[in-house]
Amino acid sequence: MATNDQVQRRIQQLGVLRQEFIRELGPLLLQRPEAAESAARFFDTLEQRAEAADALAPAPPDGGLAQLIGLGSDAATGLGGAFRPGTIKEYDDEVAPERIIAVGDLYYLYQHERLGLFRAVLALQQLFIAGAIRLSTGPGAYALHQFDRQQVLRYTERDRKQAYRRVFGYTSTRPVPGAQPNASFHPLFVQFVTSVAEFFRDKRVSEVIRPRATDPSFGSIAVVRRAGLDLRNNLEQASYGHVNVLVLDGLQLLREAFAILGSEDVMNLFGASNAWDVLEEIAHRYLNEPQIAASQRNRMGETGRNILQWLAQGYIRDSVRSTFETALIEIGDDAEEWVTSAEAVGAVAGQTRSRPRSGAARLPISRRPPVPVSGARLQRNGRYQPVMG
Repeated sequence: MATNDQVQRRIQQLGVLRQEFIRELGPLLLQRPEAAESAARFFDTLEQRAEAADALAPAPPDGGLAQLIGLGSDAATGLGGAFRPGTIKEYDDEVAPERIIAVGDLYYLYQHERLGLFRAVLALQQLFIAGAIRLSTGPGAYALHQFDRQQVLRYTERDRKQAYRRVFGYTSTRPVPGAQPNASFHPLFVQFVTSVAEFFRDKRVSEVIRPRATDPSFGSIAVVRRAGLDLRNNLEQASYGHVNVLVLDGLQLLREAFAILGSEDVMNLFGASNAWDVLEEIAHRYLNEPQIAASQRNRMGETGRNILQWLAQGYIRDSVRSTFETALIEIGDDAEEWVTSAEAVGAVAGQTRSRPRSGAARLPISRRPPVPVSGARLQRNGRYQPVMG
């Protein structure tokens, strides 16, 4: 059992020890930022071990109430002798990795749904049934027949859109009864991705113009960690239910649809060399969509899935700068590429790139004016609000 005096004395002793350590080794710590980080981690470990030892000590049966109000033989003679409980367990940032991984796959599926891949196959199927195209007995024709027969056994387009609405807040489909759209996902996702992109952009700038590019005061990992934790906690609440099953079904359907567009007889029909060319031809000829941004949507799906599945790991909870930054390198280029692709399709405002900060030199990235997008509203500062998806 730890008393109030014991806890306060321990905190003061650790503070004095830290102060003396810094006084003696201050010049060295300024020259070696990694040494300062290790020292801070060492003192944090001491505090955590002391708190853990206090938590293991048995508490009074009444929780220390009798000591505090002066009842019984164990009554404290002063405030310092009263039982002082430790802090409660901190918020649990652990999530089930399989759910977040499934969310990443669902995001990948959504981008290809938004691209119109399924609509292109359905349009091709209607033309095939009507005999309006020169397709009859090839592998693509047979796959179209199977695609039609399997529809009754799979999740429908409405089911998928309801899942996008519930998990991401995307689409305008009404969610199933009892479900709420996750309207917070897109702002949190954009915040995290842009924070990662800006972190590495600052790092690259520092390597050019700063004599000590490794100085930890230049870029803060706390901003990236907080944005990532906020996004992961949001997805934890939105990833329950049938998401895992729907994702597996959707990925199988996506593979079959792409195989149809890439079959030899279908490509020959449109004079195309790959499935993406077929998709663009169908969108242009039969869906009245001359520009579908296939490259950008595909890269948003790939990079977005990588970023979300990175969050499923335990990297985001690491407070050690060196190890966190090393793990963050894995999605640094993905974040930059997602931002660029999202700006191209109007999923975020055109000026999400590096906003100047006080005390940090910045290099100009782009001087292009923001491009108005459908549904965006011009603000007083001349920027357009982001639109969903």
